[in-house]
Amino acid sequence: VLVHFQMERGRIYLMQEGKLLAELTYTDEGDYYNVDHTFVDECLRGQGVAAQLMAAYQSLLEKEQRKSTATCSYALKWAEKHKEYATYWM
Repeated sequence: VLVHFQMERGRIYLMQEGKLLAELTYTDEGDYYNVDHTFVDECLRGQGVAAQLMAAYQSLLEKEQRKSTATCSYALKWAEKHKEYATYWM
């Protein structure tokens, strides 16, 4: 399933028919961002949607030349697994 997310400051998400199906939230900590939450609805779990959320977030980091930390356990695991993006993670 390839997902086209909506983006706004602090949030990357997927809404369908008024229902939140996927979301990543982050806070601006001044010098860096912090991913504090990821969510994928049961109907989309196991289909790579959370990884697509992280890929969209990574693109944002690259575009804005920002670094990130994470207090969200999924985001931490993703960042550890994707060493090719290590320069963007603190």
